[in-house]
Amino acid sequence: MKKAIWLLAILLVGLGTATTQSVSAGGTNPTTKADDRGIQFTDAAWKSILKKAKAENKIIFLDAYASWCGPCKVLQKKVFTQKAVGDFYNARFINVKMDMEKGEGPALSQVYPLEAYPTMLYIDSDGRVLKKIIGLQTPEDLISIGKSVRQPQSRLRAL
Repeated sequence: MKKAIWLLAILLVGLGTATTQSVSAGGTNPTTKADDRGIQFTDAAWKSILKKAKAENKIIFLDAYASWCGPCKVLQKKVFTQKAVGDFYNARFINVKMDMEKGEGPALSQVYPLEAYPTMLYIDSDGRVLKKIIGLQTPEDLISIGKSVRQPQSRLRAL
């Protein structure tokens, strides 16, 4: 009888662990990852990003960051992941996140010189900077800045 109880207990614990593992591995868990709600960044090559911006008649939003930058990490975890920010930027911009010290980053930093991290650039499909923002921004400020870039008067002043 004691063996049957121990066997039943082990089976129940094992079953509970297996269910927990399948849910946490993405099985039937209904929660959405924070990244899915926020800005969706592309990792395409810069030339293809410019072509896409021209084809879609969109402005490029470039998050120029460095892996060691504290404020950059806050932007990536607390601002870019916000649903309101993602909804606004995903609908209106080609979003690019580039480590300026790796990959295409160093060459891009020659074209778009940076003074500090984080730097956010709004670039037209011809590669011209429309607006440059330096430093940590709140979600509300980032949306407001995005709205100002979309307005023709703001573009004229930036040029």
